[in-house]
Amino acid sequence: MDLVDGLKAFVATAQTGSFTDAAERMGISNRLTSKYVAELEARIGARLLQRTTRKVGLTPVGEDLLARAPALLDELDDLIGSVREESKGLSGLVRISASVSFGEIYVGDMIRRFVARHPQMNVDLRLSDSYVDLARDGIDLAFRIGSPGVSSLKARKLGDMGSAIVASESYIERHGEPKKPEDLLNHICMVDANRRDPTRWIFLKDGKSIDVVIKRRFVVNSAKVARDWAVAGDAIAYCPRFIVADDLAEGRLVPLLADYQGLTTPLSAVYLDGTVLPRKVRAIIDFALEDIKTNSPF
Repeated sequence: MDLVDGLKAFVATAQTGSFTDAAERMGISNRLTSKYVAELEARIGARLLQRTTRKVGLTPVGEDLLARAPALLDELDDLIGSVREESKGLSGLVRISASVSFGEIYVGDMIRRFVARHPQMNVDLRLSDSYVDLARDGIDLAFRIGSPGVSSLKARKLGDMGSAIVASESYIERHGEPKKPEDLLNHICMVDANRRDPTRWIFLKDGKSIDVVIKRRFVVNSAKVARDWAVAGDAIAYCPRFIVADDLAEGRLVPLLADYQGLTTPLSAVYLDGTVLPRKVRAIIDFALEDIKTNSPF
């Protein structure tokens, strides 16, 4: 047995709690994953996993190994990657996560620009508006809007994302234009359920915060759908600026409440804490930081 394969199989099984999920992450069979772990246990001379009919847990020896093995594997991967880079440049697979709208509008194109410079790179880009557990799902890097909020994650801030409150000219002609945040209570507003506090729209003016609680007539968990309703003239939307940047530039939407500032939200590159960051992942983060300066839709 290759010791590295055994360690990888053990780490994947311990992090996912399942031989089946570990096998899927590694791209090998369930049987081979179980065999690698069993051979690693035989080589160490101690049981690493407690196997039950429902889940796989760690023994004390397994807990100790799991605390050290991921960093060791990352260091090995980084070492091999750095040697390859000297002759062939960046290579290998990177799994990346982002929200659906942000991934479709920006991350996809940004990664395309990155791999154009590094043709040996392979990318698995997964877009989801559900919470993604980086350890469980084998994600190397996530682009997240807002605070990571998890102590096991490290974050590198890439910038700030602004929001815009918008409507179409046709909506304004029919319903009038709100002049202050409180006027929104008398308007048709589209609520984006993806926001941390969806019905509470917060504005700033002269250093003071103004909160308005929007009526929940229309609610959707998609900033793009909220934007679509606004473009169609059916509602006012409060969207991340990258969602409506083109519409504002081309006149399909107009900004409202120009005297008030919407909140900004940090955009971060997020990865697991306690591990050596592979060179290829660090390269993507560095590229994104520079790319945002020239191609940002924020």
